[in-house]
Amino acid sequence: MATTAVVLVDDDDLFRESLGRNLSDAGYAVRDFARGAQALDHLLAGAPANLVILDWRMPEMNGIEVLKRIRGANLEVPAIFLTALTDQIYEEAALATGAIDFVEKSRSFSILERRIGLILDGAKARSAANANEADVLTRGPLVLRLKTSRATWQDQPVELTLTEFKIVNMLVAKVGEDVSYRQIYDLVHGAGFLAGAGPEGFRANVRTFVKRIRQKFRDADPGFDGIANYAGFGYRWKGDGDA
Repeated sequence: MATTAVVLVDDDDLFRESLGRNLSDAGYAVRDFARGAQALDHLLAGAPANLVILDWRMPEMNGIEVLKRIRGANLEVPAIFLTALTDQIYEEAALATGAIDFVEKSRSFSILERRIGLILDGAKARSAANANEADVLTRGPLVLRLKTSRATWQDQPVELTLTEFKIVNMLVAKVGEDVSYRQIYDLVHGAGFLAGAGPEGFRANVRTFVKRIRQKFRDADPGFDGIANYAGFGYRWKGDGDA
């Protein structure tokens, strides 16, 4: 079995060394960096990476900028923010930029390890499923190019992140059906993953994703209303005849 390659980026030397040792002991192959630019150079050079763990506050280039550049280079590696920042605004910004998870540094390593496992298992399952999919899915003015994760609406490009594209693909595949908050969240994080305050806290994460998706479609078409909300349950991609 191939070793899982983890890129760890944190300017706190003691924390980075401690976490890197724990990850190595858990069987991961870890490359750690004190600066975002160093990690970015490593990734853009084509080095193997199955997961990136990012701190937010770092000198010269902060974690959110690193992630923006990773996504701008069309690298699909999953990314987790591991940070001391706890305000929801930071979590929303991280998820909107394409992070898979946002974890507080105060959480135990066992919790982080569990979340990593769920994320990697989910990525493997989605990769296997995508291998059997057709290249293009068309629904009216929407075209999804599944192999490249690109979307167009009325022949206009819609600049979705990889995670946003997967959510749209799920909704479109179930056109006209209601898809629950939990189903959407499981697509992003893996089945059984818990986040947020209380047993239903994950809904805020899903709402953030859908809000961003709607806005990106409206950038292409101000009249876009293709995603409907079923209050208290989830969302659906409107089919023919939907109000």
